[in-house]
Amino acid sequence: MNTQATPSPQFYLTAPAACPYLPGEMERKVFTHLVGQRATEMNDLLTQGGFRRSQNIAYRPACEGCRACVSVRILANEFVPNRTMRKLIAANADLVGTMLPAQPSTEQFALFRRYLDDRHPRGGMSDMSALDYAIMVEDTHVNTRLIEYRKRVPGAGLGDQPKGELVAVALTDLMSDGLSMVYSFFNPKLDRRSLGTFMILDHIARTHQMGLPHVYLGYWVRGSAKMHYKTRYQPQEHLTPRGWERYSEADDSEG
Repeated sequence: MNTQATPSPQFYLTAPAACPYLPGEMERKVFTHLVGQRATEMNDLLTQGGFRRSQNIAYRPACEGCRACVSVRILANEFVPNRTMRKLIAANADLVGTMLPAQPSTEQFALFRRYLDDRHPRGGMSDMSALDYAIMVEDTHVNTRLIEYRKRVPGAGLGDQPKGELVAVALTDLMSDGLSMVYSFFNPKLDRRSLGTFMILDHIARTHQMGLPHVYLGYWVRGSAKMHYKTRYQPQEHLTPRGWERYSEADDSEG
């Protein structure tokens, strides 16, 4: 009988760096590598424990004296879109979302560059090359997929592979309890479609159809304008020192 213990993941701490969300604050992260046969299992456990994935790294904030970054997950089986969301879904009824293997394409990268150059021209990803994009997509040891959103070609059958214009892409991890949205981007000129919101709504619908409970949205930071949108999707849970707890927008005014 093999009694050799399964190797435990090794965790590391980054050096302090400027916080991208709170001016004047410094951030540190604890991280580990997601490799080997247990990578998918570890990704599930760590995501449920507040970690996020970037390529083959799982990380979470480990800042001294600050707990502003809060992990958020939507309760997909209880979610009911409001009137504005229903109108948005109807406005994008001509889009087809197709889940594909995590394989990059030149078409995806062209859209990715348009998105970065318009929305994040001075962000940390602004100088990413085609190779960098390919690594972001392919460097994964877990169950990762790309969801491409394309305009439906008139006359195409429901079973046909969509060949219309690519307008949005989501890099998504399939987990035992739902979907984790790792990164998404879209055509920045299609403001009226609110494609970022639409992709979240689509992930909620997909998770519900799969019979799974959660859509993981990453971190929310109270007081950060760029993070406020994450609290629109109710009901949702936030990871607290006591575990996952249901959150309401009324809680945002406390403290």
